[in-house]
Amino acid sequence: MSTSTDEILDAIGNMTVLELVELKKAFEERFDVTAAAAAPMMVAAAAAGGDGDGEAAEEAADEVTVTLTAIGDKKVQVIKEVRSLTSLGLKEAKDLVEAAPKPVLEGVPKADADKAKEALEAVGATVELS
Repeated sequence: MSTSTDEILDAIGNMTVLELVELKKAFEERFDVTAAAAAPMMVAAAAAGGDGDGEAAEEAADEVTVTLTAIGDKKVQVIKEVRSLTSLGLKEAKDLVEAAPKPVLEGVPKADADKAKEALEAVGATVELS
């Protein structure tokens, strides 16, 4: 039994940011590719009329980077939130937070970036989306 494209897209659409990051890593490992290397090719194909309506180019434009610019007074809570948003371990999350400004998530959909920004700001961090 095979899974339809719509079923796969629905499953992906219901994933959390953390689940999406883990999926991306698993995909890269299983198929020996990197999403960062594939993105420019997808955008170029869309610009050349690869899908007929430029949908892939629009999706690439909707991907943003969530950058932690300041940690505020609640460092421990910010570290916990960074860990919940990423697959980083405690030491890696602590290092990222202490090195702010640093990107927390890169190339995520705008809606997920907004959720991550809201979660980080709720614990006192300052965040930029780009």
